[in-house]
Amino acid sequence: MTRTQGDNEALKTGEVTPHGFRFEFEEVPVLVHAFRRMVRGLEFDVSEMALTTYVVAKAHGARFTAVPAFLVRGFHHGAVFHDPASEVREPKDLEGRRVGVSRGYTVTTGVWARAVLQDEYGVDLGKVTWVLSGDEHVAGFRAPSNVESAPPGSSLEEMVAAGELAATIGPAPKSPGLVPLIPDAVEAGFTALRERGLYPINHLVVIRNELLEERPELAADVFDVFARAKRLYVERLRAGSIDSPTATDTMYRRVMETTGADPLPYGIEPNRAVLELLLRHAVDQRIIEQPPSVDELFAETTRTLTA
Repeated sequence: MTRTQGDNEALKTGEVTPHGFRFEFEEVPVLVHAFRRMVRGLEFDVSEMALTTYVVAKAHGARFTAVPAFLVRGFHHGAVFHDPASEVREPKDLEGRRVGVSRGYTVTTGVWARAVLQDEYGVDLGKVTWVLSGDEHVAGFRAPSNVESAPPGSSLEEMVAAGELAATIGPAPKSPGLVPLIPDAVEAGFTALRERGLYPINHLVVIRNELLEERPELAADVFDVFARAKRLYVERLRAGSIDSPTATDTMYRRVMETTGADPLPYGIEPNRAVLELLLRHAVDQRIIEQPPSVDELFAETTRTLTA
């Protein structure tokens, strides 16, 4: 299961095919539902998954393992929304207040957005009460004491508009009255990329352990086919040959122009620093107790592979 996007589209069209096996794709209209089905029921042999969901699932004994094919990346400065007519003017104003979080506390966008608030704006995350609109993919996860659930049937957007929440973290709200708390959020993201090398990973690929135990070479084979599809996409980005580019395509193209490098590097080594950063924030935000080593998160046969 993987959502069709630039770096895996060639797998869906058949332009790139696996060696020694074949994919039967299941399209899940709401991607996060697929994550939950994999975490709770191991419903897929190979699945796209959010990074923090994977880290939490592994900490709770999940029977799947990742390969370092990072399908989705992005910036999260624009994920914090507030009412500009309220008393909240800057990130530090969130301290001592309640902030909504779309879905669960362990949602990867929320983790990265809180990391930005802490690292770039000095927000003490422990002084904020985080209010969730849903539950967690990993049923065994227990949130810290400053996390609570919104009333059933409530809307985080409406709670912000009513002054019950200082802000909310998640996808762009429908209400035009809510705007990003961090001004010029897109430029702030690229400034963080240039100055701090911050280029968050959101999604990777996991494989059921049962299959890896039967065929240890499968992890490298899955990495290979995703890598070949990604290379085609990056070549097209570089050549400017993508018809009707999406906002995501445009963002990756700008990352390429800013860094002079592949905007979707696969493999542990090119991404070790950002993976270690995510794990540090997962500990700081009391999502996991101890950080695993980066290498142990990935199938052994993929640990030296890059693409």
